[in-house]
Amino acid sequence: MKQALFWIKKKDKTVQCHLCPRNCIIKDKERGNCRVRENKGGKLYSLVYGEACAVAIDPIEKKPLFHFLPGSTAYSIGTAGCNLHCKFCQNWTTSQANPEDVYTDKLPPSEIVKNAVESGCKSIAYTYNEPIVYYEYVLDTAKLAKKKGVKNVIVCNGFINQEPLLELCKYIDAANIDLKGFTDKYYKEITGAWLQPVLDTIKTLYEKGVWVELTTLLIPTLNDDPETIKKMCRWIKDNIGPDVPLHFSAFYPCYLMKNLPATPPETVLRAREIALEEGINYVYAGNIKVENEGNTACPKCGEVLITRNWFSVDENKVKNSKCSCGHKIPGVWE
Repeated sequence: MKQALFWIKKKDKTVQCHLCPRNCIIKDKERGNCRVRENKGGKLYSLVYGEACAVAIDPIEKKPLFHFLPGSTAYSIGTAGCNLHCKFCQNWTTSQANPEDVYTDKLPPSEIVKNAVESGCKSIAYTYNEPIVYYEYVLDTAKLAKKKGVKNVIVCNGFINQEPLLELCKYIDAANIDLKGFTDKYYKEITGAWLQPVLDTIKTLYEKGVWVELTTLLIPTLNDDPETIKKMCRWIKDNIGPDVPLHFSAFYPCYLMKNLPATPPETVLRAREIALEEGINYVYAGNIKVENEGNTACPKCGEVLITRNWFSVDENKVKNSKCSCGHKIPGVWE
């Protein structure tokens, strides 16, 4: 166990966690909404520090990050727990589990960094469940990784308070934020959270110079309405500009949402068209096999610069962050 960050003492050994917008008030011997932060005698502890239940070497494209060190690998870790409760979660066996109910490996921050360096990974990805709930583990690992020249990536729901986010921004190089929908109704009914803190997180990451990409999983009848997608794209363009890579991903029945059909490819492609029409320059279609929809093209001259086959890069023509026509292609390329 590791004593947690971002909490305050209340009366009668009660504490209040200030890591995420839930601001859970937690009595002695009880846990917060995420299941992995426990009050022990009036102090808050992380139950998942150094306890990895998922470890893999992944292509960075799998996160998905398409404008961040393309073709490289990321040493990826995850733990139990999450502060959202998405009914469609693909990793629900760990994200919605108590830490004592999943198998874990003892993996301290120093060993993660050592393994990443030895395996030739250019980055460490904090992913699979929700890195916010294993914040202390992420922070300590990211600090060590930074010293060794290894970059840090979070794949994150964005549901975090500003103070801990600002501290994390000092050590994180890239983030893929799941912008799960664009209405409070959807967030509350499907994820158990609310939208505004996620939007605040996206803006803060962008303002602090963290490379940001966004992913929206399109679920039939729930968040695939063209008008809502237009509003979301307009917010993105107005608040963080037209160059943020936006990934639309197809839903497949899972967890508590096996009653809905998979997202038709044409729905994902229509969302991509809408985003391009609204002025987003880099829009990708995921979880569907459609030729060229994962490629990166120059928005100025149209040249295909990066050719992808699912999560592999077949060709990368981006040189010195530019297209051959001289147009700057935003991203982290080396």
